Amino acid sequence: MRIEAVVTDIEGTTTDIGFVHRVLFPYAARALPAHVAAHRAEPALQALLRDVAIQSGRPEASEAEVVDQLLEWIKLDLKLTPLKTLQGWIWREGYQRGDFTGHVYPDAVVGLRRWHAAGLRLYVYSSGSEEAQRLLFGHSDHGDLTGLFSGYFDTRIGAKRAADSYRHIAAAIAIAPERILFLSDIEAELDAARTAGLATCLLARGGETTSEHPLARDFHHIPQLQEIAP
Repeated sequence: MRIEAVVTDIEGTTTDIGFVHRVLFPYAARALPAHVAAHRAEPALQALLRDVAIQSGRPEASEAEVVDQLLEWIKLDLKLTPLKTLQGWIWREGYQRGDFTGHVYPDAVVGLRRWHAAGLRLYVYSSGSEEAQRLLFGHSDHGDLTGLFSGYFDTRIGAKRAADSYRHIAAAIAIAPERILFLSDIEAELDAARTAGLATCLLARGGETTSEHPLARDFHHIPQLQEIAP
């Protein structure tokens, strides 16, 4: 079955997971209190803070208590939409100031460019917000890569370990699931995608040698796409 679209994870797949944990998360934690103070009058931020208070079970929480809750969620690396949205806003300012650039593996850049040139439609699905995804690829170590992608999906489409999320993605991009290849370094995500009918490949950058899914050590060796000439 010919692959028509590739959906890729970010952390551990296109991007060193260390970049997220050593650069992005600490930056957001340091900048979060000041960002909230600077933007507290904006309706979007007020709505987000109310959402955090409700999700934490304390709808009457003060701003300081909500900030503390957000910082705790960062420490726990929780995949909660309001946290990911706020992190995206903070990272946008960091990228725009040139405080850092987005890490993307060189082999991922080559592969994405090759697949795009061959006519495949490329998408991102990550627990980070759509904005955070666009920022990382738009301010990458290799320049602006956003032109390679046809769309972005985050936790608003569903949890990454839930099969329905991948069914929703297939419906959204109007391509049969079996013609979509999902790339990730997480077995449970691949299991969910396979249950939804997608083709899968485990990025074995950590040296994994066994999996129920096809394995590739980098983007040069994706089994389902080997026919696409370099």
